[in-house]
Amino acid sequence: MLNKSSRVLELEKKLLEFMDRYIYPNELRYYQEAEQLGAWKVYPVVEELKPIAREQGLWNLFLPDSEHGYGLSNLEYAPLCEIMGRSHLAPEVFNCSAPDTGNMEVLVRYGTEAHKERWLKPLLAGEIRSCFAMTEPAVASSDATNIESSIVRDGDHYVINGHKWYTTNATDPRCKIVIFMGKSSPDNENRYEQQSMILVPMDTQGVTVKRPLPVFGYYGVPDRASEVTFEDVRVPVENMLLGEGRGFEIAQGRLGPGRIHHCMRLIGLAERSLEKMCVRTSERVAFGKKIAEQTVTQERIADSRIAIEQSRLLTLKAAHMMDTVGNKAAKAEIAMIKVAVPNMACKVIDWAIQAHGGGGTSNDFGLPIAYATARLLRLADGPDEVHRNQIARLELRKYTKRVLSGTGTEDIPRH
Repeated sequence: MLNKSSRVLELEKKLLEFMDRYIYPNELRYYQEAEQLGAWKVYPVVEELKPIAREQGLWNLFLPDSEHGYGLSNLEYAPLCEIMGRSHLAPEVFNCSAPDTGNMEVLVRYGTEAHKERWLKPLLAGEIRSCFAMTEPAVASSDATNIESSIVRDGDHYVINGHKWYTTNATDPRCKIVIFMGKSSPDNENRYEQQSMILVPMDTQGVTVKRPLPVFGYYGVPDRASEVTFEDVRVPVENMLLGEGRGFEIAQGRLGPGRIHHCMRLIGLAERSLEKMCVRTSERVAFGKKIAEQTVTQERIADSRIAIEQSRLLTLKAAHMMDTVGNKAAKAEIAMIKVAVPNMACKVIDWAIQAHGGGGTSNDFGLPIAYATARLLRLADGPDEVHRNQIARLELRKYTKRVLSGTGTEDIPRH
């Protein structure tokens, strides 16, 4: 599972060189532009670096569809995504940032040829950006069946009404298309067939981006979270994805890869935080010896290394299963990494902050914004509690089936 093909090794080498030459030296500028320009503007450094990445062939690496991307499997993409995750600047430079990656995969899988021509092509080219509107302020959106936004058929159009927030990218002036999730069949007895997803151009009358939402006080990075309202928005019936009532089906196809990409990137961020912890504590002296020689520091470094390796192996297992048996069969593993990796990253980054002393709370070392990213991802794409409940149900199901059939525990598979 850990053997890397020659193609992956070559891409890995090129990525590492690009990170050293272009990404790390431009991080300070990136954060300064985000702070000074805010969530409503394009950051020039990103647009300057994107053509260089594309010229070097480091573009759309995430897509398993070889027609549009490199045709890498999830397992092959994992170490590359981890490298990109070491910096907030990198994913967008390589056209591999959320939510665009998930939205492009939706268009590849479920979009019509017209959808692909109008929206997928410019997204693949990095000419526009996109957003995904699901979460709502009025209901607990961790249970997506609660979503109240409406999609109502009216002749050759659908009329859309809803109030969304944490809609990533909506404040970006390059954001031209939103995938909107709402109820098209609220009376359907099957709660999981009430929802649909539909494409809404951002310039459609009735779409209003109300405000950017900060993540721990940060705007623009690590997330352009936004509040958006949709008031009597009319779009053609052709904009419906896959068909009415199939929103959950699309969501499962979208969120599987999205969740694993988040975890891959977080492992890279945790690795970099551990590196910073090791360097900083090796340079500083307290109470007559280097902080790195203090037992408490060594314990935290050791525990960080163990936790990162555990998370990486679990993520690689999930990637392997997605490639070999499919996302549905890998749902327990995907849920497990979605709990394990953000919690691991939060702990490692917190220890790195502590090791830096007061300076760790400033952005001189990039640790608070790294923590904000990790903490955010304990909520994004489903909170810990939802994933834990799913893991527990799947685990209990192994035993309840045998209890109901009268089979003894001696027949329960051991792991």
